[in-house]
Amino acid sequence: MPLFDPQALNPGVRRREVLAWAGYDFANSGYTTVVLTAVFNAYFVGVVAQKADWATFAWTLALSISNALVMVSLPLIGAYADLRARKKRVLAASTVGCVLATAALALAGRGDLAIAAAAIVASNFFFMVGVGMIAAFLPELARSEALGKVSGWGWSFGYLGGLLTLGICLAYVLSAQSRGESAEQFVPITMLIVAAVFALASAPTLAILKERAVPQAGADVTGYAMASLGRLWQTLRQARRYRDFAALLACGTFYQAGVSVVIALAAIYAQDVMKFTFVQTMTLILVVNITAAIGAFGFGYAQDRLGHRRALALTLIGWIAMTWIAGVATGQAMFWVAANIAGLCMGSSQSAGRAMVGLFAPRERLAEFYGLWMLATQFASIIGPLTYGVVTLLTNNNHRLGILVTGVFFFVGLLLIALINVRRGQAAAIPTWALAPPP
Repeated sequence: MPLFDPQALNPGVRRREVLAWAGYDFANSGYTTVVLTAVFNAYFVGVVAQKADWATFAWTLALSISNALVMVSLPLIGAYADLRARKKRVLAASTVGCVLATAALALAGRGDLAIAAAAIVASNFFFMVGVGMIAAFLPELARSEALGKVSGWGWSFGYLGGLLTLGICLAYVLSAQSRGESAEQFVPITMLIVAAVFALASAPTLAILKERAVPQAGADVTGYAMASLGRLWQTLRQARRYRDFAALLACGTFYQAGVSVVIALAAIYAQDVMKFTFVQTMTLILVVNITAAIGAFGFGYAQDRLGHRRALALTLIGWIAMTWIAGVATGQAMFWVAANIAGLCMGSSQSAGRAMVGLFAPRERLAEFYGLWMLATQFASIIGPLTYGVVTLLTNNNHRLGILVTGVFFFVGLLLIALINVRRGQAAAIPTWALAPPP
């Protein structure tokens, strides 16, 4: 089957546009890979916070504050984007914001806690708004029976972007270390590299991706804001009609809490518990990105055949196994196994969730429903890392207990999958007037 199979696309959608859509995942993945997962998190704890007892908690608190801002604002932003047909404009604004805030991380040195925290809060906020907006384009591009496949294209392409950005940063770090430079000298440059790659790689997306939605009825800006609030309230009141979407939100909240821990704390765990060096940690994340790209692409096809619910359940079982192996690992080889299991599951679980939202979302309310999905995942991004941070704070930095507690989030998510009926959820997304017999 050819890459970007045209049979998977909606009428009028060209492959170059899907490539541009997937290219945004390629562009922004360097942020999560380098800033949140491989480099800046460990730099924040070890250099900015100078390995204080509260350093890990401070890192998770900064992320939690940012995610709380996203949780409050993104559903309204999504509803506004639907009403005004401005998903692409919001995507462009969030991209510029993330690029500038990421570049600002280069200003953070030893003891610069306020600068580092403010830049992380801002960059993560804009990053997540962009993630919500790009996801809302998916059902406009892909046929409903191919949402998992096309979503997998984006996730796999994204991991390649993370791989490229991390590879460039790793090459620079090795060069800097050969010159005798310290982390305080080379980490700020890696932040500028991430910002530059994001800016350049996202340009084709913003140039080619089409806004197919049309503005809906409304008056002035205040009227649109009130309409957005009204639509969100209407969705909450119709929870019985959208009960499978609600179950998916609950499931996603728990398993994404676990995923967010892995993203935010992998490098810290590798260096503090498994005694990886800075370069070893970057190499580990580099290899895991390859595993994740393979998993996201291959599983995108598999989930359309297996069924989205069954596919998601399989990935959560993998996540549970990963947390147990990492929690009991005594050597670096065992941790390598756990990390690559995480890679296989990372893109697969997130791709499956994004595709299921597309199945359950009414076509005229895509950005709103994806905003609600982001609301759930952002709440998860608060409780997951913050729980881990509290555990380490109360147990004298017992990271092993923190990762084992993380496994509970995946287990609860696995139990909640039983409440989801995919066919019933798809039927609920069809407007009631479309179900009525013709007069």
